[in-house]
Amino acid sequence: MLHLEFNSDSENEGIARIVTAAYIMKFDPDMEEMDDIKTAVSEAVTNCIVHAYHPDGKISMDLSDQNGILRIEIKDQGIGIPDVKKAMEPMFTTKPEEERTGMGFSFMEAFMDQVEVISKQGEGTTVI
Repeated sequence: MLHLEFNSDSENEGIARIVTAAYIMKFDPDMEEMDDIKTAVSEAVTNCIVHAYHPDGKISMDLSDQNGILRIEIKDQGIGIPDVKKAMEPMFTTKPEEERTGMGFSFMEAFMDQVEVISKQGEGTTVI
């Protein structure tokens, strides 16, 4: 398992992508698989940065190989999502004034075999 913790600054989204790309090389992914995984990680980390904190906090990312299955878990200790089911709907956003698309979870679901979002006040986890 690899554990990474970083500040919820937008420039750290790129670091999360690079670390993920390096870790998954042992699975010998093709370019499409690599791009899909990096996109899903970007969306999860960006969701934490944009929605979890006012103004900043920490994000952790755990990458692991469980019986040949890649597991990526991204956590924050932010404000939580009051209605996860509603947040998973395409076009839903908590920040319409910032012209957010509300497609983050939809993108993750499109690129990954499974996406699980767990949220409560002070703890949010996205598993892809």
